Amino acid sequence: MNELDDYRVFAAIVELGSLTAAARAHGRSLQAVSRLLARLERELGTQLIRRTTRSLQPTPAGLAFAHRIRPVLAELDAARAEARSEAEHVAGALRIAAPALLAASHVGPMVARFLHRWPDLRVELVVGDRPADLLSEKLDFAVRIGELADSTLRARPLARLRRVFFAAPEWVRRHGLPATPEALAQLPCVVRTIGPERGQWPYQDGATARRVKVAGVFRANDAATCNEAVAQGLGAGMAALWQVRRLLDEGRVQLILQDHEPPPQRVQAVWHGTLPAAARLLVDHLALQFGATVA
Repeated sequence: MNELDDYRVFAAIVELGSLTAAARAHGRSLQAVSRLLARLERELGTQLIRRTTRSLQPTPAGLAFAHRIRPVLAELDAARAEARSEAEHVAGALRIAAPALLAASHVGPMVARFLHRWPDLRVELVVGDRPADLLSEKLDFAVRIGELADSTLRARPLARLRRVFFAAPEWVRRHGLPATPEALAQLPCVVRTIGPERGQWPYQDGATARRVKVAGVFRANDAATCNEAVAQGLGAGMAALWQVRRLLDEGRVQLILQDHEPPPQRVQAVWHGTLPAAARLLVDHLALQFGATVA
């Protein structure tokens, strides 16, 4: 295997959070992936992944290295896909799915740029926060945030979303800045009722992932509604940073507990079986675009 392939495997380790998952994704043995990681760490002279019996966490050096190589790998994939497609007539229709906020702010504009490049293609984007059933809804692929529940799906990492705790300045004046995430259990919070975490918010305690049970006077099944409720001072919130960037820029909310931010969420393209050529081209395009725009 060449060096670029090794870098792809390392990026998968960081994205998937597991040596086993990275090995499966790239058709290698667990032992081969473990040796590859050890070799990379020797070559770079630093620890890239902190391994314990229960968890695997990238070190700051590992995160920085993955962040630098990810757009390079995505650009190379896109260049290869484009070169392959030049000999083909790319046409037809694709049907894909994505979560509502991510579709409006990122996936939709990215697909628009893709269609400018390939005008003979048609794309239908199915928007919704509940995971779509790829087979019954006849989807070529879906963009999903978070972990995969269906192990039969194939996946391509697209991005890692930084998540944050935040609150309105008014809330901070009333309640003060919480010193630890555990303090949120005794303070009003705004809870999103859709998703695996709901009222059990994850946070980092050093290298250990923990959870705190939260509650409050307002709950909703929509991320934008919850974020606005936080801005109105109804409670502290947890969200992906890109979702609340405008609220931060406007000074309506501020970050809290920055030393204990939740683990980042993965964005992945998922599908069954083999991707058609046009769908593979669009996944390559999304990987490149996400790598350049989302943090």
